[in-house]
Amino acid sequence: MRSFLISLIIFLGACIPITNFQKPIVKSQKNEPVYHAEKHQEIILKKTSFNKINGWKGDNHDHAVSAFLKSCVIFKKQPIHKSLGAFGSLYGDWSKSCEAAKALTPGSADLARQFFENYFQPYLVTYNLVSEGLFTGYFEIELNGSWLRKGSYTTPIFSRPPELVDAHLGDFKAELKGQNLSGKILGGRFVPFEDRETIESGALSGRGIELIWVDSPIDAFFLHIQGSGRVIMDDGSIIRIGYAARNGHKYYSIGKELIKMGELTPDRVSMQSIRSWLMSNPKDAAKLMAKNKSFIFFQVKAGAITPLDDKQGPIGAQGVSLTPERSIAVDRRFIPLGVPLWLDTTDPINLGDPLRRLVIAQDTGSAITGAIRGDLFWGFGSLAATKAGLMKQKGRYFVLLPKQ
Repeated sequence: MRSFLISLIIFLGACIPITNFQKPIVKSQKNEPVYHAEKHQEIILKKTSFNKINGWKGDNHDHAVSAFLKSCVIFKKQPIHKSLGAFGSLYGDWSKSCEAAKALTPGSADLARQFFENYFQPYLVTYNLVSEGLFTGYFEIELNGSWLRKGSYTTPIFSRPPELVDAHLGDFKAELKGQNLSGKILGGRFVPFEDRETIESGALSGRGIELIWVDSPIDAFFLHIQGSGRVIMDDGSIIRIGYAARNGHKYYSIGKELIKMGELTPDRVSMQSIRSWLMSNPKDAAKLMAKNKSFIFFQVKAGAITPLDDKQGPIGAQGVSLTPERSIAVDRRFIPLGVPLWLDTTDPINLGDPLRRLVIAQDTGSAITGAIRGDLFWGFGSLAATKAGLMKQKGRYFVLLPKQ
């Protein structure tokens, strides 16, 4: 399993606290905050101003405030001197902005914009001197399910197996902090967990850990990619299921495999085109999906919900409900969960139109790897599915950090 060693290096004299971090060993010529991800690879935060950010004044910042307040609830539960994990920011650094956000009158875009300008400093994120990266989208998928295996409901959605073990390598060696492995103990040894093909061949069957049963293996596969979904049960109820754990194997894009096979071209790859190919090639679909060895386990995140309850999304990695078009999944090795990001990319449907808005880092994903990499949560419904399926845009982002 590929992994990265991350050591955080923050410059003296920068606006970011360096409490509990090593002394800087390198300095940027412009005295910009820097930290290293790998040898010869570094992230530099380039200080800028809000009036230099394209589209800043045109956004409805009030929508981002409501998402940010959810993260503030998590921040408040943490020790004030504990680090968020990157950029040297501590949980206590966010207390003033969180209290100010709570006092805002809902519905005022101008007051919300002034709030962010008063309490935050924007920085352009660059990695290896490059500020552009890839931005994709995801949504809350809908499936048909049953509590029991019957009729067309033959594809299991598994809960977390009790033998699955997550090893946090930083517990054993400080320089491995942030790296994790998932596997199981067998004969006194820590070994890899079963991969997708082995599990779908029945490795976990008959143990009573089937959470629900759905009527489509293809829908189940895309549920694994999206990480959460709504399930219309055969008794008429609607449940929400979300991520519980993964088997530890590396995610592999079957879209790339279809390109390699000559079945799709890079400009034609989308969730819709992949799904169409799988539906049209049922004999080869299982074999292709098995190439993605990563397998996700789920849990019921909420009880019965109404089909119109779209303002509160599924629970993300930060432990808060995701806000459609305002929550984004990031690689938490580089971007701390809960921080505001100004996203600057293009619309996945109207490619010539800019997509610029303030979002909050509140989720992660096994396919979301890299310093400048994001996965925008579009919400629930057919339009959200279309935008998420088509989105694979180049773009950049600015991180907003507390002024102190």
